[in-house]
Amino acid sequence: MSSVVSPCLAMVGLGRMGANMVRRMARAGIGCAAYDQSAEARAALQAESGVSMATSLASAVAVLPAPRIVWLMLPAGDITEQTLHALLPLLSSGDIVVDGGNTDYRDSMRRAALLRETGLHFVDVGVSGGVWGLEKGYGLMYGGDRAAIGALQRALEALAPAPGVGMVHCGEAGSGHYAKMIHNGIEYGMMQAYAEGFALLKAKTEFNMDVAAIAEAWRHGTVVRSWLLDLTAGALRDTTAIDATAPIVADSGEGRWTVRESIDLRIPTPVITAALQARFASQGQADYAARLLAQMRKAFGGHSVDPTQAAPAKR
Repeated sequence: MSSVVSPCLAMVGLGRMGANMVRRMARAGIGCAAYDQSAEARAALQAESGVSMATSLASAVAVLPAPRIVWLMLPAGDITEQTLHALLPLLSSGDIVVDGGNTDYRDSMRRAALLRETGLHFVDVGVSGGVWGLEKGYGLMYGGDRAAIGALQRALEALAPAPGVGMVHCGEAGSGHYAKMIHNGIEYGMMQAYAEGFALLKAKTEFNMDVAAIAEAWRHGTVVRSWLLDLTAGALRDTTAIDATAPIVADSGEGRWTVRESIDLRIPTPVITAALQARFASQGQADYAARLLAQMRKAFGGHSVDPTQAAPAKR
């Protein structure tokens, strides 16, 4: 542990987001007890001033003042569920559990109800900002009762780009993760539109356009300027990095949940849905259909099939 600052909350999960959130809070004078199962992740924060490293979930909770605040920054699903159930016996009525991961909002609603039965508070926080959050601050969307939000206010303001900026109490528990889910669905659509547009510019070889220069120009004064375009312009300057990148785009869940919600609410979301489907296609999910289409063209029109594109037989 570095210079002694009494911890105000415990952060469980010290990955790319969790570790930098601890750093940002600690540098704002908010002491944190930090825990991760990985000794390597704990070691990376060992020298940070204001951070008290814990070697177990129990020891992280034990050093907190009441009401205790435990913030989970873990992958959605089983690991969050298991950690929450391991945490419950360590807490007392009035304590607060925060889930800052990209969790399905329906799980957050269920967990809030579970904790309420034992007198605990639950706050779900959608966190945006990625690896830039330490420097620029995080966009925060949170749900839960106002008493719990009040206890978290100082930490939320330290994490946000500035106090009261880029942070919003969305409503009851579950609403924070719902807002973040929709945020990520919009992000899918924006990313896909940029990627397709720049692909069209790149393909128009007769003009020999400098695509990176066009992206840079668009960053200033145009209606399509955004921080995402800023990042895109930076990526376009390094063509070797793009050429060396496999054309596979992962989806971490929020896009699927957004499309599911659009079906449940009967709200059309063709752009977000198409962007999600494009990610599936990049992951090889369209390969079988494409091979079958090629065979259809060969069958009815005698069109050739390029054998170099045929996938090896599966065993």
